[in-house]
Amino acid sequence: MEKEIEQAQAIYQLITEFFVNYSFQILGAIIVLAIGVFVAGKISNYVFKLCEKKQLDVTLSRFIAATVKFIIIVMVAIIALGKLGISVTPFVAVIGAMSLGAGLAMQGLLSNYGAGLNIILTRPFVVGDTIRVQGVIGQVKEVHLAYILLADEDNVQITIPNKHIIGEIIHNSHADTLAEETVGIAYDSDTSKAISVIHDALLRTGKVSKDRKPLVGIEDFADSSINIGIRFWIPTSHYYETRYAANAEILSSLQKADITIPFPQREVRLLGE
Repeated sequence: MEKEIEQAQAIYQLITEFFVNYSFQILGAIIVLAIGVFVAGKISNYVFKLCEKKQLDVTLSRFIAATVKFIIIVMVAIIALGKLGISVTPFVAVIGAMSLGAGLAMQGLLSNYGAGLNIILTRPFVVGDTIRVQGVIGQVKEVHLAYILLADEDNVQITIPNKHIIGEIIHNSHADTLAEETVGIAYDSDTSKAISVIHDALLRTGKVSKDRKPLVGIEDFADSSINIGIRFWIPTSHYYETRYAANAEILSSLQKADITIPFPQREVRLLGE
């Protein structure tokens, strides 16, 4: 029991001496660290607003602001350790060794972060664009260092690791998606009139993109009809809704204009002896 009391007293005395000798250094380190974190936050917000003013992409702006804040905090932490009389050289060596081991253990994760940094800097797409990559299509909702988040009209969220994007062929149609349709009309119909009717019907739907004009023309000469090709752009967030509405408007307009949509026909001849 006496030994335990002596040990407790020794520990208490050691702690007391430590705070007596280093209290001002500890207080100074805490003050420096607190001021540094505060200043880092202010500078980070200023950098973010500056990037927005320069009309940089929001993802790139956030990345730059976060990087600036991290660098300032690390510098302040080094200064705070110096206030305590602690040399940062051993810490740098330990961090380097740990980084090497972590890098070997997390190659996949690091490759995602490296690819994410590439995406943020080169900006092959931004939030709001419609992309198709690795057989997946959707509208970009969020861009992170490790992954991007896509969403379709049904609000199905698709997460793609960034390492599966860099080095692949990316189709970027921005905010719209291309819709392609084919309508067959009879050979005795007025093709010019049919093309005009279809074009006007598309514009009446309201949600078809006006920046990219619809293309309507003769696509093919089939066995039983002249096929009219239709290509028009639709906002990705209302793709199927607008496409179905456009198809209904096209059918109704062709019927009102007395333009026949023929059914497939085959002529069969029986040859006798």
